[in-house]
Amino acid sequence: MIKEKNRYVHAHGMPSKGKILMVASSPAVSGQTGWPIGFWAAELTHPLHVFEEAGYEVELASTEGGEIVMDGYSNPMDASGYSSRDVISLGYMQNEDFNAMLTSTKPLEEVNSEDYDAVFLVGGQGPMYTFRGNKALERLFTNFYESGKPSAAVCHSTTLLLEAKKSNGELLVAGKTWTGFADAEEQFADEAVGQRIQPYWIEQEARKLENTNFKVAAPFSSYVIQDGNLITGQQQNSGAAAAKMVVDFLSN
Repeated sequence: MIKEKNRYVHAHGMPSKGKILMVASSPAVSGQTGWPIGFWAAELTHPLHVFEEAGYEVELASTEGGEIVMDGYSNPMDASGYSSRDVISLGYMQNEDFNAMLTSTKPLEEVNSEDYDAVFLVGGQGPMYTFRGNKALERLFTNFYESGKPSAAVCHSTTLLLEAKKSNGELLVAGKTWTGFADAEEQFADEAVGQRIQPYWIEQEARKLENTNFKVAAPFSSYVIQDGNLITGQQQNSGAAAAKMVVDFLSN
């Protein structure tokens, strides 16, 4: 791939099919654990790979712009070994252009939804603090959605949908079926590290909402739901499938 500013340009000898915006969390610190947090590597790299292979240019933005960092457990080189088999992320980490892209993401205020064919929200621990209640990101995502463009979110990035409203004041997920990180997955993660990780659980919060249908599949299985042009994935193992659904939507 050839990197230009904040984007990757496909180099497969074919005309570009269009541009897709991916949005990740800027670095934050967990109020629960005190850990430095950010985006989940596979939720960026696996969809990015799908988009590139399909012939789309990808531009990366973040909640504050500038450098972004991956959650430690998502780094395939992390001492924990949790993501050691994530060869797609490992491959991208050897690419200078990819690493340069992570240091120069575009801030939300510089993003114009009219410049892109789709939006894809990257999950991780950071979104739990930087996405929910982020009015600028809510407006951006809603602009894509109300324009009829594929609007995708995976894992903890779906926290944005707990509050995001359409221009008529109605929740974006009203009348919609969607998914996100499951309570059972939160419980597994908490037990693995011996403490509560997240300040709230998305599934619990989603089930408090009226007139919406939140569904989950088996823990850590690839699970994606498309309802109109809203596409949601349950967790990190759903990123590539969600990206393929975006590509399929754009191809029809």
